[in-house]
Amino acid sequence: MQLETYISDLLYRYDCVTVPHFGAFLTNRVSAKVHETTHTFYPPKKVLSFNEQLQNNDGLLANYIAEIEKIPYAAANAKISKQVKAIKSYLIEGETIQLEHIGELILNREGKMVFNPSSHINYLTDAFGLSHFTSSTVKRETYKEEVEAIEAAAPIAFTPERRSNTNWLKYAAAAVIVLGLGTYFGFNYYSNTIENHNELAQEEANAQLDAKVQEATFVISNPLPAATLSLEKQTGNYHIVAGAFRIEANSDKKVDQLRAKGYKARKIGKNRYGLHEVVYASFETRLEAHRALYKIRREHNKDAWLLIKKLD
Repeated sequence: MQLETYISDLLYRYDCVTVPHFGAFLTNRVSAKVHETTHTFYPPKKVLSFNEQLQNNDGLLANYIAEIEKIPYAAANAKISKQVKAIKSYLIEGETIQLEHIGELILNREGKMVFNPSSHINYLTDAFGLSHFTSSTVKRETYKEEVEAIEAAAPIAFTPERRSNTNWLKYAAAAVIVLGLGTYFGFNYYSNTIENHNELAQEEANAQLDAKVQEATFVISNPLPAATLSLEKQTGNYHIVAGAFRIEANSDKKVDQLRAKGYKARKIGKNRYGLHEVVYASFETRLEAHRALYKIRREHNKDAWLLIKKLD
């Protein structure tokens, strides 16, 4: 039994997942931030931590394992206890326990467990698909200093306006205006005349066409058979999420890409944050969904996750 797989699944939906007689994995939401030195923008995320003091069995993990593996609740608890004993024995021997998509655990000199969370996965579903990026520095003051230096080196000189020999320009400008107005009104008159003529010709042609259409009789000797399409409608409340998109066109593009790869992808509407959700497929049972989820994570997208949602 891969205990870390079940813990990872639950961390997407719950802020605390307790492993009985071992400890609890906690998530804390952190807002988006900008690194002042590197100018790197980081999306919001859930930060993982581990508390060795929280060891009481709240039933969450055991119930989930019992439902997935179709075993009794007591048998699920027994499996968890066996796995915990094995992990503790490895820790005592000085080994480092690697929990996939969660982090690593080691024992310090005082015998306390030290947890180093994994940085390769973000359990905040609201930030699905977002990654960090770096922006270049805007050098406003530098550009301002360069402009001031150019202005100081190349001052603008004003010269007095010459008034002589300008009368003939006034008469030439008046003549240009008169010619322009005459050309404008003449062109408008010519255009209106042509347009009226074209409208009359078009009306006459339409009347002749209507008369011919009314006299025509259409007979189809061999009508084509009616086409019947059978569409497979996906049902089920267990959905494997491929992504959530603010722009609907991007969600349509994602659906086309996944269908080209053979998945029964579709959109299942908007989530509570207004994002268009795209799923690989939907399933009737949780067991079918988890089998498909493990295959998709192994072959296509390690960040795919399971959503339990009843669609209208």
